[in-house]
Amino acid sequence: MNPRTILITGGSGKFGHSLVSYFLANGDRIITTCRTSESQDKLKAEHASYGENIVVIKTDLTEPDAIKILLGQLDTQGIQPDCLVNNARSIAYLKIEEDGLVKRENFATEFLLDVIVPYELTMALVMQKNSQLRRVVNIGSMYGKVAANTHLYTDPVSQSPLHYSVAKAALSHLTKELAVRLSKNSIQVNCVAFGGVEGRVDDAFKQRYAQLCPMGRMLREDEVVGPVDMLLSDKCSGVTGHTLAVDGGWSIW
Repeated sequence: MNPRTILITGGSGKFGHSLVSYFLANGDRIITTCRTSESQDKLKAEHASYGENIVVIKTDLTEPDAIKILLGQLDTQGIQPDCLVNNARSIAYLKIEEDGLVKRENFATEFLLDVIVPYELTMALVMQKNSQLRRVVNIGSMYGKVAANTHLYTDPVSQSPLHYSVAKAALSHLTKELAVRLSKNSIQVNCVAFGGVEGRVDDAFKQRYAQLCPMGRMLREDEVVGPVDMLLSDKCSGVTGHTLAVDGGWSIW
C-alpha cells in the first residue's frame, strides 16, 4: 500500500500518541494537532527523525475559527490529507459538579469537541480544493453503545461522566450520516468504539473491569492502532458507516 497522508487530531493524548507513532513508523505522512506549545514542541522533538513526514499544528479546535485556520495552514503547505482520524478530546470538560450534575457549558463543549468538530473538519476537508480525502475514522467508545456499568466504579456519578457517553453515541450516528452523504464522493466513514485501555487506572479498577468483560482484561495500548489502520486501508474498501467494537466483548453482555 502506498504511503498515506493522515490528519490525526489530538496527537499528544493517550490514543493520539500511539496513532502518530505507529503511522509514522509505517511510512505514512502525519499531520497532527495539539492545544499547547509545550505539547507541540514535545511532539516535534520526539519525532524529529521523520523530518517532513510529520507536521504538528498548534490549535484549539473548540475555537470558532480553528478549523478555517487549520485548513488555511494545510493549503499554504500544499497538504491534502487522504485520511482523517477524529481523535481530539479534553478531560477538562468531563468535570461533574458536587451535586452530581453536569454544567451546561461542560456538556455543550464536550459535544462540540466530540461531534461538531469532527463533522466540521470532515466537511472542510471534503470541500478543500482538489480534495484527496477518501477515508475517515472517528474515535468512539463502548459507552456510545451501552450505558456505564455502575459496578465498575467506586463513585459512578463522578467517575463515569454522563455527557461523555451521550456525545460518543452521537458520534456513532454522525458516522452513519456522513457515510451516506459522502458516499457520492467515494469517501468511507467509520468509527472505532474502544473499551477501557490500561495506563491510567489502579489494580483494583483493573480487577473489577476484568470481572465485567468477556475477555477478562482491559485493552493494551498497542491494541489501539490495529483497528484504525485496518479501517484506513484498502483491505476495508467495502466498509462504511460502521462502528467497530474493540472492547474485549464488553458491549455484548
